[in-house]
Amino acid sequence: IGNTVLHILVLQPNKTFACHMYSLILSYDRNKEGPASLELIPNNEGLTPFKLAGVEGNTVMFQYLMQKRKQSLWSFGPLTTVLYDITEIDSWAEDQSFLELIVSTKKREARQILDLTPVKELVSLKWNMYGRPYFCFLALFYILYMVCFTMCCVYRPLKPRTGNRTSSRDNTVYVQKMLQESYVAYEDELRLVGELITVIGAVVILILEIPDILRVGAAKYFGQTILGGPFHIIVITYACMILVTMVMRLTSTTGEVVPMSFALVLGWCNVMYFARGFQMLGPFTIMIQKMIFGDLMRFCWLMAVVILGFASAFYIIFQTENPENLGQFYNYPMSLFTTFELFLTIIDGPANYDVDLPFMYSVVYFAFAIIAALLMLNLLIAMMGDTHWRVAHEQDELWRAQVVATTVMLERKLPRCLWPRSGICGREYGLGDRWYLRIEDRVDPNKHKMMRYTEAFKVQDRDNYGKDSEKLEINRDTLCKKELSALSLSRNTSRTSSHRGWEILRRNT
Repeated sequence: IGNTVLHILVLQPNKTFACHMYSLILSYDRNKEGPASLELIPNNEGLTPFKLAGVEGNTVMFQYLMQKRKQSLWSFGPLTTVLYDITEIDSWAEDQSFLELIVSTKKREARQILDLTPVKELVSLKWNMYGRPYFCFLALFYILYMVCFTMCCVYRPLKPRTGNRTSSRDNTVYVQKMLQESYVAYEDELRLVGELITVIGAVVILILEIPDILRVGAAKYFGQTILGGPFHIIVITYACMILVTMVMRLTSTTGEVVPMSFALVLGWCNVMYFARGFQMLGPFTIMIQKMIFGDLMRFCWLMAVVILGFASAFYIIFQTENPENLGQFYNYPMSLFTTFELFLTIIDGPANYDVDLPFMYSVVYFAFAIIAALLMLNLLIAMMGDTHWRVAHEQDELWRAQVVATTVMLERKLPRCLWPRSGICGREYGLGDRWYLRIEDRVDPNKHKMMRYTEAFKVQDRDNYGKDSEKLEINRDTLCKKELSALSLSRNTSRTSSHRGWEILRRNT
């Protein structure tokens, strides 16, 4: 019951009352230091009161709990060294990491905890010492891997076509080699080494991604932008396309260009994932994700309806015409593709001035130009501009959350020998087996003294203003005269009562 009450207090809107009641309940806890302490008992979701405060974005309760856990080591003048308990914060030995819970929650208030002590210092320590070097090395390794795969695709086994053309529009010159013909020369053996590296990399990607999907859940793993959800979809699809290409090569099945081309596009697009390691490029990846999976997905439904309708109209109009004079609409699939290009203004309206075009083509194309080029494209630009404005106001916050998510990901993937635990064990200071982070803080007494003077003078000015406002309400008929006298009165009072205090404050500063 006591643990349930603690969880309820974390969710209370009155944070000051919740903190006092939290302390009152813990004062009756008989197992304050043991594993059966009320603060260490999780709820049905596996969250302790401390983790629940982080997930809910309750910064007041989080700071209150951290103040209870800190240990003052020594103090010398303005310098103070404090040990902060990071046992539940550090993701090194936690199955359900506190940092991962913060970046995966949908509440923006939770990300503000990343700027609080000691979370900010812990993340900075992990990222600067281990996260950034490993992440840059991983980015370089992935780019070299993609270069290897691209070269294997460029020099894939092809041979000249031997059969005759079946149509005047048939433009095929080379065809795919059979498996027995693909690995004969020395150049084929070099390509085979690159293909083996590509397949091994695809298998490693699947081995690393599948356990996280099973641990977190597909909806949460692919749906969180900060965790890199869209990029996880891209890299898993890329690995599957590589394996499909391998199977088609081994079985001598024609058409391997389809999964190979998909794999090239997806693999190189995944390079944008490594932009999150840089503060200048990280927020732009979030903007791209939000625009693609937010604005563009909604816009594609409208675009599909418009293209389908006008492409059908164009095909019907040119169905009776000679396709050699204007071949952009010679069949229905080509009409859809041509209309798509017209929609994005990639090409101009097809026209052949040597022949007479149908009159309805001009009418339909006029309506299409008004709807597509003027209305819908400007609507898409406005939607993307609104998304850019919203993300730009929180880009620094989102980038820090990206850094935390990347740090936790690397810490889980890398071996323990390459990523030692951060902090200091409490046994060195006689504090048990819990881990602490030492932070040095400098307290400037003059600064706090000046702040107290400033607050005192502000209160005095507010009192003087209150007295002046009471005098202004005496006679409503002469309101203009009273406003002028109030202005002169406020100047006189500010120069007499609080003017001396402000002069003292300026001289001390």
